[in-house]
Amino acid sequence: MPLPPEFHEIARRVNNWGRWGAEDEMGTLNLITDAVVREAVAGVRDGRRVPLALPLRQDGVQTGVIPGRINPLHTMVQINQELFGPGTVACSDDAVTFGLQAATHWDALTHVSHSGKLYNGRPAATITAHGGAEFSGIDKFGPVVSRGVLLDVARAKGLDRLDGSHAVTPEDLAEAEEFAGVTVRAGDIVLVRTGQIQVYLAGDRHGYGYPSPGLSVRTPEWFHARDVAAVANDTLTFEIFPPEIEDLWLPVHALDLVEMGMPQGQNWNLEELSRACAQASRHTFLLSAMPEPFVGGTGTPVAPVAIL
Repeated sequence: MPLPPEFHEIARRVNNWGRWGAEDEMGTLNLITDAVVREAVAGVRDGRRVPLALPLRQDGVQTGVIPGRINPLHTMVQINQELFGPGTVACSDDAVTFGLQAATHWDALTHVSHSGKLYNGRPAATITAHGGAEFSGIDKFGPVVSRGVLLDVARAKGLDRLDGSHAVTPEDLAEAEEFAGVTVRAGDIVLVRTGQIQVYLAGDRHGYGYPSPGLSVRTPEWFHARDVAAVANDTLTFEIFPPEIEDLWLPVHALDLVEMGMPQGQNWNLEELSRACAQASRHTFLLSAMPEPFVGGTGTPVAPVAIL
């Protein structure tokens, strides 16, 4: 089923192709300038560090719905092996196999395509079985450190967790922005809390993924207007699932990654951060969310840290 006219209308309004040049592979991460980082560092007050990643474990968030996206399979390849002879120092080594988007992760700009195109008009066919993403792979992100802003949509509404049918709208984001007493600005990384990850943390892996609150197809325009550098949230699918428009699957992915060139992250645990921001009465922080530089990768696990 072809993408509907309303999708293409939004796509035209948020399109960033050519904005940073025809060869650009970083998209909105270009908005994280040295000045933006200096201001973010200057905003650190007490040095409290809040981890935002889920543990990498075999019984993680993946349930087999997406073929090949497996939870980590951890194998010991050496256990106390004296490599250089009896009585020498013994080594233990391990290996792991897992989907790069299995747990807390960033999506690269090449994670999805539509109409045969990737970000900046690159052909989707430039992603190959052996080379992965020729352009805009996750290794092209570079360091991801900027001011983070928590838009705690659930807490702003006086809720612990949004209902599974709730599509987070631009109005919800503005309400959370006002609740936080902050103005989202160019180069910020916005974290949107729905509370949905509580379902996974309580042991319901299937209920975590479906039904799930998430971002509305209307939100890319809100982020585009504010020149946001990247967005992450605490859900499996990022956008509302099932979709708000029947048979329009992953439209927010396509608008964010393909049209805008804006990275997005999923499965971020924002529960401790929500409490910390409420206690400190501020919702901005220095955010370090460095991608693992898998060459040609269309995603990467990440262990983000918010520093208040």
